[in-house]
Formats: sequence, C-alpha cells, structure tokens
Amino acid sequence: MSIHIENKPWFSYLDEDIQESLKLSVQLAEVSAEWSRRYHDYSFLVFPAAKAYEGFLKNLFLDMGFISKEQYKGKRFRIGKALNPHLDKKYQDDGWVYDEISKYCGGPDLADTLWKTWKESRNVLFHWFPDEKNVVTHNEAVERLLAIIGAMDEVYTACEVDLTNVKK
Repeated sequence: MSIHIENKPWFSYLDEDIQESLKLSVQLAEVSAEWSRRYHDYSFLVFPAAKAYEGFLKNLFLDMGFISKEQYKGKRFRIGKALNPHLDKKYQDDGWVYDEISKYCGGPDLADTLWKTWKESRNVLFHWFPDEKNVVTHNEAVERLLAIIGAMDEVYTACEVDLTNVKK
C-alpha cells in the first residue's frame, strides 16, 4: 500500500503540524500492514489524521469567512456542531457552516461528505459508549484515513477556492 499526500494540491495549505499529523497516519497505515502482530482496534492509525482534518477544516472555515478569528482561536467552536446537517434550528447560531458550505460550493454534496467523514472518521472513533464499542479493523482504519484524504481532495475540487495561495 502506498498513499501519497505530499503531491496533493492542498498539502501546502496545511500548517506544518497538520502536515506532520497526516503523514504520521499514512506512515502508521503503511508500516502496520506488515506487522505480524494483530490488534483488536486500529483506530490509533486514524487519530493523527482526524486531528489534522480538524485543523484543516478550522483553517478552511476561517479562510472562507465562515467563522471569525475569535471562533477559530477560541475553545468553544465545535466542528461536529458546525457541520451537523440535523442540528436543531435553535442551535444554528454563528458558526454553523453546513449551509454556508452548501451555498458556496454548489449544493449539499460537499457539506454532507465533510459531515460524514467527521462523524465516521473522528467522532465515532474517539468516543466510547457501553453499547457501541466502535473498534475498527486495519482495513477499516485505512478506509477512514482515505476518507479524510478524499474529503480534503473534494474541498479542493468542489469549491472555488485556491487553497495553494491562501495567505495565513
């Protein structure tokens, strides 16, 4: 398996720490495929990429004007709330970006992809509940990693935003 991310058109848009987190997940996915020992849960392969995805989305939402600098730097802004298409109207205050992405990027397809990727490749993996163990096999972890990379690819192609020239 070989996953190439450094040549993606959006890779230079990422902050260095985000690049490193994403590269770590790719490296873990590649080397763990050769390990003779098998694990019960491979969510640890996805965690650095999920963290990178969060940083990517926050930077994107700031650069597209969907959130303020205060929201970006603050501790209260939540990606899950911002992208949730089913969020109750009373909570759709400043910072709910689902509709903004839908308007800016030609419909709900990208917003739905970003939400689904967030939910399946971050939220489900990071939380534990008694009746939902949410463990993933190696193949499922790689699929989640590829979903994150695919969502980032889709932002680059679906929206009219040149991520390579955004100034931070």
